Amino acid sequence: MRTALAILLVVVAAVGPHHPTTGATLPAAAHREARFVVLSDVDPRILTDIRYATAHNFVGRPVAGYAEPLCLLTRTAAEALRRAQDAALARGRSLKVYDCYRPQRAVDDFITWARQPGQDRMRAEFHPRVAKSDLFARGYIGAPTSHSGGSTVDITLVDVPPRSQPAFDPGQPLVSCTAPQRQRFPDNSVDMGTGFDCFDPLAHTGSTEVTGPARDNRRMLGRLMSDAGFVNYDSEWWHFRHRDEPWPDRYFDLPVARSSTR
Repeated sequence: MRTALAILLVVVAAVGPHHPTTGATLPAAAHREARFVVLSDVDPRILTDIRYATAHNFVGRPVAGYAEPLCLLTRTAAEALRRAQDAALARGRSLKVYDCYRPQRAVDDFITWARQPGQDRMRAEFHPRVAKSDLFARGYIGAPTSHSGGSTVDITLVDVPPRSQPAFDPGQPLVSCTAPQRQRFPDNSVDMGTGFDCFDPLAHTGSTEVTGPARDNRRMLGRLMSDAGFVNYDSEWWHFRHRDEPWPDRYFDLPVARSSTR
């Protein structure tokens, strides 16, 4: 089983389950082409909750490459999000991003984590019904990923004014991301039917099991993002790629840090 998993991950790393497959990781000298901006410099109204810079994510620790809890994006994507934020605020909501540009070293970290036996203590929250060994094959984690081109975001909506959100306590009991909103981690997002990074069929954007306000919230987010030029990945209600991304099929490896914008 371990040998089969290792083979699977090598194939996935080279091809990817749902992202472009024709690009390549760039040499260090080419990374400066990215010309990333810090989202808060373009629109400070958009909230950020950069989970991979913390321990509150599916690996249970800060992920390689996330030196600072920042949202880095191409200017094209950042300005498109500013337009989406204008539209969201007109509806009494605000955007909140969980992840933006993701360096290739972070993707490599995910692959290493997936190869290691055990180390899935966060499963009870993030993938209670899907085995760790199936996360790549089912498309819940992509390698390579369009995030590494700098024009893809993981995003949600919050009410205005936003509710306070407590800090994650690594010692607290974990609750399934598929549980009712009042039982899950108290994220200040509106109800989307699951928590962020919920690797489960319930998180598929068009899941018929999601009804009522959660379904309406997903539809609102989809409309706002589509109108701003983004395309949703249908297995994750939170994942959107900008249609006119300047670096399609490119996988940068600059760290998530303000220094990477200079």
